[in-house]
Amino acid sequence: MTLNMHQASIPLMLQMFGSISAVLDKAAAYCEERKIDPAVLLGYRLAPDMIPLSGQIQIMTDQAKGCAARLAGIDIPSYADTEKTFDELKARIAKTVAFVKSVTPEQINGAEDREVVLKIGGNELKLKGSQYFFHFFLPNFYFHATTAYDILRHAGVQIGKRDFIGQI
Repeated sequence: MTLNMHQASIPLMLQMFGSISAVLDKAAAYCEERKIDPAVLLGYRLAPDMIPLSGQIQIMTDQAKGCAARLAGIDIPSYADTEKTFDELKARIAKTVAFVKSVTPEQINGAEDREVVLKIGGNELKLKGSQYFFHFFLPNFYFHATTAYDILRHAGVQIGKRDFIGQI
């Protein structure tokens, strides 16, 4: 069986966004049940030098829209990082899902050998599409998804592995 770049990328993004969106619903319900200001959870972090929950979701969406656009050879949409509520983060996820879904298989397939240029810390990193996807995007995307999940789990939100994996 051959796996193309569209099959390897878009469905996993959509699956993870579905699960993270559902986890955010549980976090909002947790705050409501316990009379916790949602800003507390949105600003929560696992360590003082880590990005808070809201930032984890922002970076996760940035990674996904960046990946889809880079593999397709199109412009990356720009979002302001202004979300301050669970609903605003869910809207950002929905906007990212709509963008990712708009990228067609024809735009992404064949991107394995396409050059992807990343600007990191003032430096340019040039990678082949497959190298970028498997060795840069995937670890970053799942790092931020996992960290968002871990922040909520650590804060007491009743979620488990099935919540993280979501709908297959």
